[in-house]
Amino acid sequence: MVKLLLAVCWPLALVALVLWPIVWLLTLPLRLIGLAVEGVFALLAAIFALPARLLGWRPAARVG
Repeated sequence: MVKLLLAVCWPLALVALVLWPIVWLLTLPLRLIGLAVEGVFALLAAIFALPARLLGWRPAARVG
């Protein structure tokens, strides 16, 4: 059983070591797009909340 595990797992580990940096580089633009979209949503939330904040509304304190 151990010999079978060793024979099967070490090639998979080498493939993972080689492919991980490539996958990381391929997903980098997607993470940057996600960061930009998150920023746009935060800006929209701030714009929509601005009139209420000018009138004195404060967000509830977060618990946790």
